[in-house]
Amino acid sequence: MKAVIAIATTLMLAGCASNGLTSRPPSCAKPGSEQELALNLADNMADEGRLYASLANLEGLPDDLVQVRLRKARVLRMMGRSGDAQPLYESLLGTCLTAEGEHGLGQLAAAKNDNASAATHLERAVKMAPTDDRMRNDLGVVYLNQRRIPEARFEFMTAMELKQANTLAALNMVTLLIYQDNWKSAADLVTRADLSPKQVAEAQTRAEKLKASAKKVVATEGNRKTEVADASSSANK
Repeated sequence: MKAVIAIATTLMLAGCASNGLTSRPPSCAKPGSEQELALNLADNMADEGRLYASLANLEGLPDDLVQVRLRKARVLRMMGRSGDAQPLYESLLGTCLTAEGEHGLGQLAAAKNDNASAATHLERAVKMAPTDDRMRNDLGVVYLNQRRIPEARFEFMTAMELKQANTLAALNMVTLLIYQDNWKSAADLVTRADLSPKQVAEAQTRAEKLKASAKKVVATEGNRKTEVADASSSANK
């Protein structure tokens, strides 16, 4: 059964693939029709992996539009330019796209393995946009990295039910199940979600990395306790 589920590297954050905007209380100027077309074009280019072309199109639009800043932040983040993306995401806080700003900041923190900050930002985002499947998925990824298994399961299940075509959440759920050595449920989910071997290739590797990391933490904590005990013994001599 294990051979059926192939392997690869990391859990994926949903924001890398989608730029769906969630409606918010009206406090942002609406782009004009030509600007909307330019935004859609930039979205399509980014989704096709043409990040530089996408950014070039966005640079022709006014930065006072939050929709432009959100897309610029997204493209810069995907380029690996987190230092340039962060102030753009921060500029969305307090606007109609506050949830998207928190989401982006959470993604940046997660990329730096700062899971505590990532969880804080993503929890805020989910509180403001509870039906956004991308945000729920990304919060689940951070919870899984923190070994908060029940919370991660809840977020992945929520994301999958909010959008049944969300194969990313299903893939992350498969990783969680493998981490728990629940191979039967993992295989059932692979079938239900119609995941290909290539799609689930990263799941087992990620699960094994999580297991190895957990063992390392336990070993480190055990060594620390021994060191404390040894120091106490020496002090009593």
